[in-house]
Amino acid sequence: MGKKQAVNIHKSNLFSATNLIDKKKCRHELTADEIKFFVNGLLLKKVADYQMTAMLMAIRLNGFSTNETQALTEVMLNSGTIFDFQDPRVIDKHSTGGIGDKTSFILAPIAHAAGVKVPMIAGRGLGHTAGTVDKIEAVEGFRTSLSLDEFKKSLTQFGLVLMGQTDQIAPADKIIYALRDVTATVDSIPLITASIMSKKLAEGTAGLVFDVKCGNGAFMKTKSDAKKLAKGLMSTAKRYHKKSLALVTNMNQPLGNAVGHANEIQECIDTLKGHGPTDLTELSLQLAGAMIYLAGITKSLQAGVVKAKKMIQSGQALNSFYELIKRQGGNLNSLENLPAASEQTIFLAPRNGYIKSFQTETIGKMIQKLGGGRTTAGSQIDLSIGLFFHKKIGDKVKKGEALVTIYHHQNQKNVVENLLHDFKMGVIKLSSSRVEKPELIYQILENKI
Repeated sequence: MGKKQAVNIHKSNLFSATNLIDKKKCRHELTADEIKFFVNGLLLKKVADYQMTAMLMAIRLNGFSTNETQALTEVMLNSGTIFDFQDPRVIDKHSTGGIGDKTSFILAPIAHAAGVKVPMIAGRGLGHTAGTVDKIEAVEGFRTSLSLDEFKKSLTQFGLVLMGQTDQIAPADKIIYALRDVTATVDSIPLITASIMSKKLAEGTAGLVFDVKCGNGAFMKTKSDAKKLAKGLMSTAKRYHKKSLALVTNMNQPLGNAVGHANEIQECIDTLKGHGPTDLTELSLQLAGAMIYLAGITKSLQAGVVKAKKMIQSGQALNSFYELIKRQGGNLNSLENLPAASEQTIFLAPRNGYIKSFQTETIGKMIQKLGGGRTTAGSQIDLSIGLFFHKKIGDKVKKGEALVTIYHHQNQKNVVENLLHDFKMGVIKLSSSRVEKPELIYQILENKI
């Protein structure tokens, strides 16, 4: 098993949580020792959740310097077990989150089928975005609560594993992650960077692929902010001698057609069978190709993408996904009967035209209103509800044509009426003139070590 890092409060007699909150509130830079005191104090319950919440808001409003971000990443990483597989084929991917972002369930089996070892330690929903662990739990019996021994054995023996975050891997981040989710402190570049890297560095990978989302459905709204985050993630990876590659991608509309949990799993299976939505398929192939390239299996990203396509065409990627489900206790027969809400309501195009835009973040919040998101750190979510978008930006539509199918329960009539009103009032905007289809991938950045 990996090396266990000891939790230790440095100079605890010199610091207090209240004073440090006040210091950051007044826009002063915290030292590495002060950050260690605060985070380790949270783990030892000497710093309360509400004090961490106050600190998170101060960071969100006043920012964190590069040194502060590095110190936060370091203490969160060292709060738990750190693996070191010393295998150049161990590569993982991380997405900053978006609406309908389900690529993990597609790219991981593709990359694995091509010879990459993929150690996925995933999280639950964050803000208006759904989580990888939440989605896969739509598969009956699938176990994400693995021991570290099981995680290591599965990766070493089989080459693909999906585990939820535990108290042993970056436990400080697990607590902070849940607090950020329900306190409107998600969209902070330093907090995002420290959260991502503390988990991914603990996995013991040789390289990392980042999918940094950009647009009205992402935490990063502008290309400049997305690029800044991408460079920050890659810089941290380089400091730890990890190869990395980042894609800045479009999140101004849902990725694929399905948004929710169970319906997204179904769309992943369709994609692995070779007939998924064009945008979801393209992005999954690019990300899987990047993983194949970083693992040294191909000599270029382009060659990696070509190999990724072959893994779908041959059926090897789909088999890899099925084997993962079986290994982790999932019932393959349940894939034919994933959780599904009993009612469907369709929003129809009010007039002829072309799809101009989506208010994508609002769509994520619609899922929350239907019961598919959390309002408190421990609340349960409904895996059966969802939305299915029949059109993408640039598509031509006719009056009365289906634009969105809402999957809901019989007792949600008022919620559905509100969603239909929101769609009508501009969550989906139409144009009378032709609209160009948008770029999916804005930029690809590579960082060699």
